[in-house]
Amino acid sequence: MSLLIPGLRRAAPQLAARRFVCRQCLRQPPSWRAGVRHASSASEAQIKAARFFSASAVPTADAAAKTKTAKRAFPEVSSKAVAYWLVGSAASVFGIVVFGGLTRLTESGLSITEWKPVTGSLPPLTQAHWEAEFAKYRASPEFKQLNSHMSVDEFKQIYYMEWTHRLWGRVIGLSFVVPAAYFVMRRRVSARTAAHLLGISALVGFQGFIGWWMVKSGLKDDLFAPGSHPRVSQYRLAAHLATAFVCYSWMLLAGLKILRTRRLLADPSAAASLAAALQNPAVAPFRRCVAALTALVFATVLSGALVAGLDAGLIYNEFPKMGLGLTPPRAELWDKFYARKDDASDLWWRNLLENPSLVQLDHRILATTTFCAVLALFAYARTGRVAAALPRDARKGVLGVVHLVSLQVALGIGTLIYMVPISLAAAHQAGSLALLTGVLVLGHRLRVPKSTLTLVQKRLASATKPR
Repeated sequence: MSLLIPGLRRAAPQLAARRFVCRQCLRQPPSWRAGVRHASSASEAQIKAARFFSASAVPTADAAAKTKTAKRAFPEVSSKAVAYWLVGSAASVFGIVVFGGLTRLTESGLSITEWKPVTGSLPPLTQAHWEAEFAKYRASPEFKQLNSHMSVDEFKQIYYMEWTHRLWGRVIGLSFVVPAAYFVMRRRVSARTAAHLLGISALVGFQGFIGWWMVKSGLKDDLFAPGSHPRVSQYRLAAHLATAFVCYSWMLLAGLKILRTRRLLADPSAAASLAAALQNPAVAPFRRCVAALTALVFATVLSGALVAGLDAGLIYNEFPKMGLGLTPPRAELWDKFYARKDDASDLWWRNLLENPSLVQLDHRILATTTFCAVLALFAYARTGRVAAALPRDARKGVLGVVHLVSLQVALGIGTLIYMVPISLAAAHQAGSLALLTGVLVLGHRLRVPKSTLTLVQKRLASATKPR
């Protein structure tokens, strides 16, 4: 067809007029008026034909290239569906964090002694398969020292807990990586969001490796003291929990950013007013305080992971005292038993990370500091200049953080006093992630990204530009 168009374009102006006149008109007697009408109709038909076959009617190579480039380019704003999917993925990570805590509290994490990312998706289906899995578990230190009386039926209960946790992780991986690839290929996300999706996908895969690396530490006798309670390394547990928290925070903030950008672009004038309010000099110190509070909450979470890894919550089950005073004796806090070097140069940091008494004291100090910092931030938000400059949603966010930290302190004290019951301990772990969520949302409300501000300015400029 492309070879015929140039010839038709040259032939169109030379076609006879009668080719463009209907047969009924040709049968009528010739007249001067009809001739004029026929000539006029013929000339109009020739013009239409020439226009149809002219170069302007045929798409040029440059226009096709521009269209193709536009289809390949990333949009300025990501789709709202992507935002909802990111927030939903963050909610799934929240759930698996809580379920992972339940798996640890029920001592089910060491029931599966192998890591099979693909074939391990199915549980044992026959009695022979169950016997084979149980034989592998009987060779582990946990069975020999703690569960030597366990039957196959009891083993199934802890096995299904760990298997569900791993299956949930696989579902999160597939439900994130596959849609992320689709959204990027279909150009449903901006270039910056595409980079975020790539980073989160890599982190999700890395999290699966860290999970097995953590479990593996509880299957070897040489990784904990002889005769002690078989458990996973507290360092690897903290790394596993920290990676999950980072993954959750990344998904949540990426989704919230898309939703807020679309909401601001829907009303550029209100967005410009909000950006001007957040650029108030009184807001900058408050924003830095929220960032410092976020780091403090995260550090408190990591100290809680060390407490869980060492079972430090099973000692000093009272509050606020620890024994006869607010702190245990000095000799207990800096015990030379935990030093491994002859000159005891590693005494201080090994006690900070491996001594259950000092680890629990550190967690108490960090938790109390976090609680006081939130109350101080609340009071700071009510001072004259800051209160006048803060947007309404930011003031609500501060109040929400106060409620969350108060609930978390109550759960932590209850977990300690009642010697770590499963329900309270799981709620305490969920509360830590909820508190981090509140602080992240508060920080998110105090910022308008530069990319969003640029888009708002473009919308305002296009709205005021004369047409």
